[in-house]
Amino acid sequence: MSDAKNAFDYLIVGGGSAGCVLAARLSEDPAVRVALLEAGPVDSSVLIHCPAGLAGLALTGSDNWCYDTVPQVGLLGRRGYQPRGKVLGGSSSLNAMVYIRGAAADYDAWAAAGNPGWSYADVLPYFKRAEHNERGADEWHGTGGPLNVMDLRSSAGLRNAFVEAGVQAGWPLNGDFNGAAQLGVGHYQATHRNGERCSAAKGYLTPVLGRANLTVVTAAHTTRVLTERSDAGLRATGVEFVVGARRGAPQRFTVRPGGEVVLAAGAFGSPQLLLLSGIGAGAQLKAHGLSVVHDLPGVGANLHEHPDTVLVVDAPAAKEAVGILPTQLPRYVRAALQWRNQRQGLLTSNLAEAGGFIQTDAAEALPDLQLHFIIAKLKDHGRQMLWGNGYSCHVCLLRPQSRGSVQLASRDPFAAPLIDPAFLTHADDVSRLVKGVRLAREILQQPPLAAFGGQEVAASRMATSDADLEHFIRSTSDTVYHPVGSCRMGPDAGAVVDAQLRVHGVAGLRVADASIMPSINGGNTNAPTIMIGEKAVDLLRAARRQG
Repeated sequence: MSDAKNAFDYLIVGGGSAGCVLAARLSEDPAVRVALLEAGPVDSSVLIHCPAGLAGLALTGSDNWCYDTVPQVGLLGRRGYQPRGKVLGGSSSLNAMVYIRGAAADYDAWAAAGNPGWSYADVLPYFKRAEHNERGADEWHGTGGPLNVMDLRSSAGLRNAFVEAGVQAGWPLNGDFNGAAQLGVGHYQATHRNGERCSAAKGYLTPVLGRANLTVVTAAHTTRVLTERSDAGLRATGVEFVVGARRGAPQRFTVRPGGEVVLAAGAFGSPQLLLLSGIGAGAQLKAHGLSVVHDLPGVGANLHEHPDTVLVVDAPAAKEAVGILPTQLPRYVRAALQWRNQRQGLLTSNLAEAGGFIQTDAAEALPDLQLHFIIAKLKDHGRQMLWGNGYSCHVCLLRPQSRGSVQLASRDPFAAPLIDPAFLTHADDVSRLVKGVRLAREILQQPPLAAFGGQEVAASRMATSDADLEHFIRSTSDTVYHPVGSCRMGPDAGAVVDAQLRVHGVAGLRVADASIMPSINGGNTNAPTIMIGEKAVDLLRAARRQG
């Protein structure tokens, strides 16, 4: 792509979950010219397309920004790990593919905070438009959409045992966490198609790459948004990006669309790019020698995420688990052949096969914890797998009170930002997780799982008092890969975008990704991010019609 002016109507920065939706949907109109810039490569790795390959992606850091947080006071000074997709499909090419939307009340709260058009009744049509649920359409689900949602094909023995254990522990059986209510335990549906991952790239973008009005540039690292000021005010006019930086022969380009610039670079990338462009808190910009183009103090603030603690169980009799044992090698060779030839079997597992939404107190209006049951022994949130057979249970706090930030480390656009989720800095977050670990243990100790002879590994087994559990939680908790909120949507002075996703004070510039969430949804964040992309398309189309 050479330097271009008015060659495109829309310029999208970031080929992740929302960016793929935007590029595919906007280019449905042949009269509209769309460009998509993605810093990473094409999603060609077999580890992306094979569902169980996510374990390899976590271990290798492939197609991944591999960010670390700043030292976390709430995690005893440890740095957390923040993997983010650097590839077409973004984090939907790396995640565990669990399809969860969150509670209806989450979106009603967005609307009540001054964001008209974002209630659950408003956004449900976009969830349904995105979805092709193989169970069929109903009041809650759609068919015919690009994002395929299906029940797992892998063997169900272990996940059945977890669900039965949850019911015996007193939780209701829930056959659809995206239906009328979240509370209960059950099997997760996954964004798979025919035994493969259905990422946003696979579902939305790949089928339409041949469109003449769609240009996709990979390995394109956007360095800043270009702006101009006139009597009409400040307007975004394009972006500057670099291609070939990895090869040591960088080429710098500028593109100035005739229409709008949309940032879809994620909860870290979008605020970083705004700050590099001189849009953000003036004091922070000046500290890095950047000109203050627009003083917008909310950029990078309000970062938050679901803090997550993992209980690991050593269970030698859990033969169905994905274990690391020399005797398992023939099994995995057979599984690889079965996946290659039939797209069936063990490697169609997303590992996070079942789970639940539970309450620390029956008086809670909504579940405040989510459980992910993993059919493997994972340590350090997937970066290590432990020897032997067993399973793990993530305990995830759904509505944390802690708030952090994304800030610049330097004015170098290739430097990682300073990421501070401020994990567990609010006392309420810790107390809920302590209760959550106890509740998860009750499930893990029920007969259907106890039959595997499981025992928690020593790191958690020795934690029995509340003080012990708090130390364990602070010593081991980390990300569950759901950062949001750093370009918060709202009408107030601390917000970054309005309900139309327009950056306050900058015409022609919008943000459409998880960073716009005023508060995190109660569940996995990928489906809501795709919904945000779908809704952003309609907002852009409406603005175009209005001229």
